[in-house]
Order: sequence, then structure tokens, then C-alpha cells
Amino acid sequence: MRYRLYLCLFLHVILSSSMTAQLLRDHHIQIGILPTGKHNAITDVPGVRVGHFTLIEGKNIRTGATAILPHGDNIFQQKIPAAIYVGNGFGKLAGYSQVKELGTLETPILLTNTLNVATGIDALIDYTFGFEANANVRSVNAVVGETNDGYLNDIRGRHLNRAHMLAAIRNAKSGKIAQGNVGAGTGTVCFGFKGGIGSASRKLPDLFGGYTIGVLVQTNFGGVLQIDGVPIGKELGQYYFKRQIDAQDADGSCMIVVATDAPINARNLERIAKRAIMGLAKTGSIASNGSGDYVIAFSTHPDLREAYEAPNRFLEQKVLRNDAMSPLFMATIEATEEAILNSLFAAKTLSGNGRTIEALPIKKVIEIMKQYNRIQP
Repeated sequence: MRYRLYLCLFLHVILSSSMTAQLLRDHHIQIGILPTGKHNAITDVPGVRVGHFTLIEGKNIRTGATAILPHGDNIFQQKIPAAIYVGNGFGKLAGYSQVKELGTLETPILLTNTLNVATGIDALIDYTFGFEANANVRSVNAVVGETNDGYLNDIRGRHLNRAHMLAAIRNAKSGKIAQGNVGAGTGTVCFGFKGGIGSASRKLPDLFGGYTIGVLVQTNFGGVLQIDGVPIGKELGQYYFKRQIDAQDADGSCMIVVATDAPINARNLERIAKRAIMGLAKTGSIASNGSGDYVIAFSTHPDLREAYEAPNRFLEQKVLRNDAMSPLFMATIEATEEAILNSLFAAKTLSGNGRTIEALPIKKVIEIMKQYNRIQP
């Protein structure tokens, strides 16, 4: 009992420090030209909530789950438009085919490690069945994404259970969110440095609708790190082909979740999802052979919700035209790039499985960014 109490206190400290971790803009580095939302996070999109469950035990367990809830109602009964784009398909994204076919999302999104995807599916089924209105539901398309945290975590132990996954959902909140070594990003590695959960947002000017784009990422991939076009990985001497440590291999994965309040149908949400891959590329990722790079995009606009049981056969929806999409494309690219970089800036050095992955050396990075005139006053 005392051990569990100490563990809970330990995790509380970790989560609290992650909430206050310094991010990219705290060092006067700005990506792109569009303004951020209030919290510079996916939760700037109205209705979106994020929750984490972090599991750190002993010397080898370093894993967790992250839940993204598009709205606070019964999602199965009030489905939302969604799309999934596969940048590179070396991964295990549950629920892909039905989202692709129907263009709707009917559960929260769970992110976790590769070998706990099945547990996440079970948890989302339990969550859906927990609503009284779903008493007669016999099929649930649970959407669960993953990256492989087996370098720092005893992944074969499959230590996460349904209660842990449901805790991530119950912990979901709006406002400022924890980033870095939390939830599904607890044991991840990015560009040979400690990766994790990152988030960012962009707010369009009123002239273009005033819509918000929010992005959350789970980073666990490699390549040659770039920040605002500066070849940081090359300058630090740590990049793919350098091979100083095994974790610098380019293989890995990046889960990207894009949310918006703009009235967009599934077809244009897929177009948005494609642009998130462009933001990934701007950070130096090469989408290697062994990388699972997936983007899940959805709209929270209330007029686009699709009721599970409707009185008529027709949908009456007003959606943005194709030629109104370009500002949202740009916002997605900027927010994705910054979210990935935030995952690195927020992450802390972590040991597990007899290995240690160092955090990004931020002081050295700032010095390099100054040399390239990228620090904003």
C-alpha cells in the first residue's frame, strides 16, 4: 500500500512538471506566421478534451495511454466527420477501415504502445457500453493508434490494462494539457532524443472564418532534426546515418491527431490530414520503412454531427468549399510542426530497460538557433 502511495505521488510530480514544462515559444522560437489559440494546444478547439494515464514502475515499465475526446456527449450516438491518412503504414491503427469507408468517428481516440492496442479496443468498447443510450449497441469501431516504446519500456509485458485506458478517458480535460513524458509518450524516442506527447494550435483570422486547428502528436521516429529550417540534428552531430546509438535509427512512428471546429466533411478532412504529413516532414522525419505515420483528422462543428438513429434519411449540412481550405491547410502544417517540436522541448531524460535516452539539449539548441537568427524578440 505504501509503495502504491509513493508511486501515485511520484506520477503526480511527473504530470505536474510536464504541465509546466517549457515549450518552444517559451524560448522565443516561432513556427510559421499564424497566431496560436489560447493554450497553443489541441484543446483550443471547442469541446476537445485530452487525458493521460502514465505508468512508471520499477526499472523497466515506462508506458501509458492518451485519450482525445472530440466532444463531451455520447460520441457513438453523435458521430462526427473524420478521416485518416496513412503517411507510411508500418503500424497498427485499429478502426481505420470503417472511418475510411463511412467518414465518421464514433469513439474517443486512444493512443498507446504497439502491444496494448487490443487493450485499448476493449476499453473503448467498455466506455461506449457504459452509456445507457447504447444499451442495444452490438458493434463499436474503436480507434486506437500506437507507437513502439519498447526501447525504454518492457513492451512485451503488456502492463496496461482496461482500467488504465479508461483512466486516461476519465482524466480528459480542456485547457492546458501535459506534454512530454506523459501518457502514450512516456517511453518514446524522437530523433535519438526523448520524445513524447506534443501539442499546438493555430487560429485563423476572422477574414478566413476564425476557425481553430489543433494538433496532438505522439512522437517516436527518427531522421535529421530541423527546427524552423535550422539543421539542429546535423549541428549536434546526432542524426540518422550517424549511428552513435541504436535509438538514432530512423525507424519508429508518429501518431498525429488534427482537430478543427471548421465545418468540413470527411473528404476535405482527409486533405487536411495529408498536410499534417508536410508538417512532419518539416521537422526532418523521413517516414522510414519501419515508421507508422498516421493522421486522424476530425471536425467538432455541431451542425455536422450524425445521429446514430435519425428520423429521416437525409443529412442537411453546410460545409466549406474546396477553395476555402487553403488557410486551414497552412494552419495544419504549422501546428503539426510545432506540436512535434513541443514534444521534444517538454520531454525529460528517461531511463528504462537498462538504457537512458537524453532529453534534447535545449541550451545548445538555443545557441544554434541564435547563430541562425531564429530567436524572436
